[in-house]
Amino acid sequence: MSAGAGPHHSVPMTQAQINQHHQQQQQANHLAKLRSRKPTDKNLPDGVEEILVGEGNLGASYKQLRDLERRFDATMTRKRLDIVDSLSRNTKRYKTLRIWISNTVEDQFWQNNGLNVDTFDFSSNLESSYRVKIEGRLLDDEYELQADEEEAKAGETEADGDKMETDTPSKNDKAKAGPAKRPRLSHFFKALTVDFDRQKSRQGAETTVEWKKPDRTPAGSGNLPAMADFDEFNFKRNGDENMNITINLYRHEDPERFELSSELAEVVDMREATRQEAALALWEYIKLMGLQEDEEKRNFRCDDLLRRIIPREMGYIPHLNDYLTPHLHPLPPIKLPYTIRVDEDFHRSSGGPAPTIYDVRVTVDDPLRAKLLPFLHNPSYAGMLKEVASLDDQLATLVQAVAHSKAKHTFLEAMAADPVGFVRAWLSSQKRDLEIIMGEATRGGGEDAAGDEWRRGGRDSIWATPNARESVNVLLAKQPARM
Repeated sequence: MSAGAGPHHSVPMTQAQINQHHQQQQQANHLAKLRSRKPTDKNLPDGVEEILVGEGNLGASYKQLRDLERRFDATMTRKRLDIVDSLSRNTKRYKTLRIWISNTVEDQFWQNNGLNVDTFDFSSNLESSYRVKIEGRLLDDEYELQADEEEAKAGETEADGDKMETDTPSKNDKAKAGPAKRPRLSHFFKALTVDFDRQKSRQGAETTVEWKKPDRTPAGSGNLPAMADFDEFNFKRNGDENMNITINLYRHEDPERFELSSELAEVVDMREATRQEAALALWEYIKLMGLQEDEEKRNFRCDDLLRRIIPREMGYIPHLNDYLTPHLHPLPPIKLPYTIRVDEDFHRSSGGPAPTIYDVRVTVDDPLRAKLLPFLHNPSYAGMLKEVASLDDQLATLVQAVAHSKAKHTFLEAMAADPVGFVRAWLSSQKRDLEIIMGEATRGGGEDAAGDEWRRGGRDSIWATPNARESVNVLLAKQPARM
């Protein structure tokens, strides 16, 4: 056993530490008392409107402002809760992603008209090749379709020497980006592959084209790495014959959407859905068909359609997600067929080579989401709340001062009306209150207590009044006299 083992004895506090701890405790108690005494009532006392000095009815105006403040606070709170509820639903909208597919050629035999066959120069740098460009852009609305088409045609005629050489996003995508950041082609897909026609592909030639988004990359357009943030994808391969290819686009959605099995689709009437949507639709079907057990609400009976999904007579509602898992399949890729043209007639046509255009429906976040988020994450909101709380404290202090002034005004007004009678009644009242507090008053508080009201008991008697209860408590709390 080591020498340091065993219980550790607490070190006694020095006198300075004890004094410091005592001062801190007193300060904490003092602050607690101040907080408990802090006024909170912001309503004017009754009858103060009659004695206010100023033009107009100031009391009524103040009450109107208080009512307006209450309604404004209730409206702001309700709107804020509506914003939180709207953002928590993760609402999506469908938009159109237009994709242009085109290709150019290099060193084809019909392009090398100046080649001298007597030189016997068969160097590899003259091998025929083609370059395929896949470009995508989100169409915000129907009015932008024509503008986007004209811009795409203008881009086809411009020379571009900064494109990638093989299977990587274009380097000048950032230069093409406009001032308004919009979702780009790579934001909607997690992988892209190209399938070549094996019958026409050269033996030994590399025909694999594949791009994958880095793992743990969220769907959308926020903080993406460079290789996952592009509008245009290019690849180059060798070849001197027309080639049929199929471009496969694998969708990236958050939350992930699945293709439902035929059995589940027949029940929920959907072909594609997220896991949450499928579970909610299945639960709605159970309620609609009255399959939930009356005694045990967590159980439900399976009808003929449900037994095709859940192979049992009775299901358990907390296990709905487990029942759905075998019937949720990854969405199939979007297949875009394209023919790579290398012939002279196509590329030297009068109108120029026309790209192949596809419109793909994609999901995007609700545009209001970006506008609503600042309302919840506004850094000045906390400071504004502190400022409003400080103004409320000041207002409560002012209202308390008004209440004190109202009490003084009532006191002085009553004394001015009948000074002698008021002072006499006030002294009698103070004397009676003091005797009751000290517990020295006779029956009835020093007055004639021979009346029948002191002999009558019950809830409505004088013994049920606050003064009587307080006097009894004071009497019982007094220390007995020592003999």
